[in-house]
Amino acid sequence: MTGIRLTAPAPGWSIDADVVVVGSGVAGLTTALRCAAAGLATVVVTKARLDDGSTRWAQGGIAAALGEGDTPEQHLDDTLVAGAGLCDEAAVRTLVTEGPDAVRRLISTGAHFDTTDDGDIALTREGGHHRRRIAHAGGDATGAEISRALVEAVREAALHTVENALVLDLLTDAEGRTAGVTLHVMGEGQHDGVGAVRAPAVVLATGGMGQVFSATTNPAVSTGDGVALALRAGAEVSDLEFVQFHPTVLFLGAGSEGQQPLVSEAVRGEGAHLVDASGTRFMVGQHELAELAPRDIVAKAITRQMELHGTLHMYLDARHFGAEMWEQRFPTILAACRAHGIDPITEPIPVAPAAHYASGGIRTDLRGRTTVPGLYACGEVACTGVHGANRLASNSLLEGLVFAERIAADIIEERPGAGPAEAGDHRAPSPLIAPEARSTIQRIMTRGAGVLRSAESLATAADELEALHDSAALAVAADEPKVAVPGVEAWEVTNLLLVSRVLVAAARQREETRGCHWREDRPERDDENWRRHLVVRLTPERLPVLRRTETEAFGPVGPAQAPDCAAAPPTHPADVTEEP
Repeated sequence: MTGIRLTAPAPGWSIDADVVVVGSGVAGLTTALRCAAAGLATVVVTKARLDDGSTRWAQGGIAAALGEGDTPEQHLDDTLVAGAGLCDEAAVRTLVTEGPDAVRRLISTGAHFDTTDDGDIALTREGGHHRRRIAHAGGDATGAEISRALVEAVREAALHTVENALVLDLLTDAEGRTAGVTLHVMGEGQHDGVGAVRAPAVVLATGGMGQVFSATTNPAVSTGDGVALALRAGAEVSDLEFVQFHPTVLFLGAGSEGQQPLVSEAVRGEGAHLVDASGTRFMVGQHELAELAPRDIVAKAITRQMELHGTLHMYLDARHFGAEMWEQRFPTILAACRAHGIDPITEPIPVAPAAHYASGGIRTDLRGRTTVPGLYACGEVACTGVHGANRLASNSLLEGLVFAERIAADIIEERPGAGPAEAGDHRAPSPLIAPEARSTIQRIMTRGAGVLRSAESLATAADELEALHDSAALAVAADEPKVAVPGVEAWEVTNLLLVSRVLVAAARQREETRGCHWREDRPERDDENWRRHLVVRLTPERLPVLRRTETEAFGPVGPAQAPDCAAAPPTHPADVTEEP
């Protein structure tokens, strides 16, 4: 344990359970339904409403070897290629072999996928896939349909849910084992203020951290809360430098911030072309799959073209689809474009890369167990080893589904127990960051650690982030009147700053270009030195400590190691310690 917590009032109420699941996307709700079906007292905590997580925004679909002639082995090969040498093959094999049946169980739960005239599941292609293996729903509303089905199942099962609740920190017993979480309900839930759910098993399914950047496809709730909680609890995170920037996000103008409309990769899968202002296709000849190359390759190609032409966007041309196809296959995207004054039936769509998905996260084993006993992680918040340096399109929903079932199976089998949470909270409160720093952090990260990075840009970002961190600590030490007070906005920004500092520290350490980590000063992939994973934990001084794995293997996930006393703790991310 790091001995660190957020500054917050003591819990004023509590709920007892066998397991608490934090998050209401495909990963969280699948875990909760399986645990409840086995008779475990299960509580679902979610930051907004049950159907407001990242899953509902997924357009393209869910990848699985369901089509004639397709096999899990072919799906595995495509995933390994996209992951640029850092996928854990055992994790990928688990995903692709268990995936088809997991999708069928999702259908039995009530999810309705689009079908062909023969009644078979309709399948499309996306970037990096050599076969049509993407199942979709409502044309381009797959996530919304999956969310609908799971939320209905949760309500039918009468699961105990706490909505509009921001989870703060992990509770532990005297042995350091998980004993629940603290949380703050934001006025519309069942309780007011800070409380606790006391449970010997905690499953983090909190989604991503896209809000660390100015422009992202992630919803406003994606502030890295799960990764920050895990770091404070002493868990290890891995591969955090690999942030995937989706290549085709609707360009809304210079300076646009917040959640941006996604233009699904499935549009390219159905034959749309990437073109410059003159209408020239620029992906042809750059990769055998052209517009359907893996996302990191397409995002880099678009960025290069933008630099070459001195523009802020490129175009996606799907005028040849015609009105009927747009209206039936991509109604959500069509409506989003038209809402912003663009009609893709008659004109190309302006697109540019934006932050989309965290390939790294809380380090887990194949049962979703983290390095803290009793703490599990699943979905985008987790790093299972499946995605490596770059996630293959539409593997995210499948990963959430498959590993959620594995987590539930482990909890049901182990029936973990824990002693009572330690009386009182003697952990040092982390200085809170003022809410107005949110946009500052996002601009720092977008300039310094965005789609294109360098030693210089990352060093500047590290300095600026550290200045925010130090300023908050000094304000607390001096008992200044302008110290940020506990509240949802301050807690979110404090989480954003922590995950940003760790992300930048890892990105500075990885001196190569690999997958979606693009260093303009280190443009080549360096397998000899960097076909390795970077694993990060937090010291009691709130500083990131990195270690590099000895090989590309993900390695066993066991209890987090105590800090190496022989290694001096870093005083600044620029001097971050790399453990042996």
